[in-house]
Amino acid sequence: MRMTPFLRLLAVGLVAAFTVNIARGADQPQWGERYSRNMVSTEKNLPETFDPAGGKNVKWSETIGGRTYSTPIIAGGKVFVGTNNERARDMRRKGDLGVLMCFNESDGKLIWQLVTPKLLQDRYLDWPRIGICSPPTIEGDRVYVVTNRAEVVCLDINGQSDGNDGPFKDEAKFMTQGDATPVKLGKLDADIIWRFDMPSQAGIWPHDSAHSSIMIVGNHLYLNTGNGTDNTHRKIRRPNGPCLIVLDKASGKLLAADAEKIGPRIFHAAWSSPSMGEVDGKRQVYLGGPDGVVYAFEPAASDAAPSNKPIGLKRIWRFDCDPSAPKVNVHKYIKNRQAGPSVIYGMPVFHKNRLYVTHGGDVWWGKRRSWIKCLDPTKTGDVTRTALTWSRELVSHCTATPAISGGLMYVGDLGGNIHCLDAETGKTVWTHKTNGAVYASALVADSKVYVGTQKSQFLIFAAGREKKVLADVKLDSPIHAPAAAANKTVYIATMKKIYAIAKSDK
Repeated sequence: MRMTPFLRLLAVGLVAAFTVNIARGADQPQWGERYSRNMVSTEKNLPETFDPAGGKNVKWSETIGGRTYSTPIIAGGKVFVGTNNERARDMRRKGDLGVLMCFNESDGKLIWQLVTPKLLQDRYLDWPRIGICSPPTIEGDRVYVVTNRAEVVCLDINGQSDGNDGPFKDEAKFMTQGDATPVKLGKLDADIIWRFDMPSQAGIWPHDSAHSSIMIVGNHLYLNTGNGTDNTHRKIRRPNGPCLIVLDKASGKLLAADAEKIGPRIFHAAWSSPSMGEVDGKRQVYLGGPDGVVYAFEPAASDAAPSNKPIGLKRIWRFDCDPSAPKVNVHKYIKNRQAGPSVIYGMPVFHKNRLYVTHGGDVWWGKRRSWIKCLDPTKTGDVTRTALTWSRELVSHCTATPAISGGLMYVGDLGGNIHCLDAETGKTVWTHKTNGAVYASALVADSKVYVGTQKSQFLIFAAGREKKVLADVKLDSPIHAPAAAANKTVYIATMKKIYAIAKSDK
């Protein structure tokens, strides 16, 4: 079966958690550090090695689907991961479905799951066997996630075990493909509170599969839409569709959207999730555009209310990561490996009044060039010529979200290299050659760097200027999702299994 670009790029967040305020301070309720999206955890007492075969430091492991691109999320005593239905856990619901699984944090027991049928009109809308690729974001007893059908759904964290809460009551039909007879709801099923369909309600056209990590800011949800090309890869079906939207978290109503008219410049799809930083006492919302441009917006007003026409987000500045690249008729560069536009799939990361972003040619359809850039976000207007602090070109595509800690940046590339760079200058501190492409973003936690590869290799490094490999572990299948840390445990999702790794005397 042909592998689409999207399958390889989901480590971006690709992707894609220590931030939303809930009762358990050591949880990881969303992808990336609060607002900034920096893949750094304050968790301590984490293992520096483990052995899946012998069981050393393996708290539990569970079979999930057959293709998993969603990073684990941990909150309220539960562990969530998006996957497909290749290894069905509910025999009432079989076939090609998207699945969000909810496990018990202590022992890995499956508690409930959301299953979503496929969009069958066109395989490029919802690629076969992909499943739910987006990581959820959790606040209190609410779980927010984007399904494989580009729907935003709000779920009860307890599933159907405490009854079917409203206003949405038609879960049985929601989880049924086409005109098939719905299966009666059971305790293993999810409880949907509300649903927002981005294709019909936001006017977008999804491509391959949706990937978005929702960012909660007060009463609002910020997320990228996944608007992209059609099955020809040469046409944008919804050129007026937004790339960034804001929803009311209580009702799912559309409040605001970008007004940048990015659509005609989309080379593939809007897969980079938003982040946020505070500059001179004012918040800025960042979007890595599918046109290779980083946009900074003022947040929507805290009292913004739903209306027939969403508010246009006010742009503060824009930075073109690749100013010499083409900006019109971009799809004539499809399959051109020498020239063409840049795209952004990793999230922009805000750290110490700087913004870090990876960009470059599309992995499957574009030029073979990529960069890491550090920007000064304190300026306004078109800052393409004034905001660049440093730029570093790499020899292979780099689509991951960088992790910055202790003055160092850690990021992998598709050539199989792990880079440790000086965050102030971009200069190389050390590199490490792995056995395969690195799509997964690195996680820094407890003075260690955790990262997996496409060739099933999981590496643990000592964080710092001296390269030191603490562990090199062979797992069961490829790793495309970043690891997560919560409550003295590291969670690793491979294509087929999820591992809970914690220190143990056993």
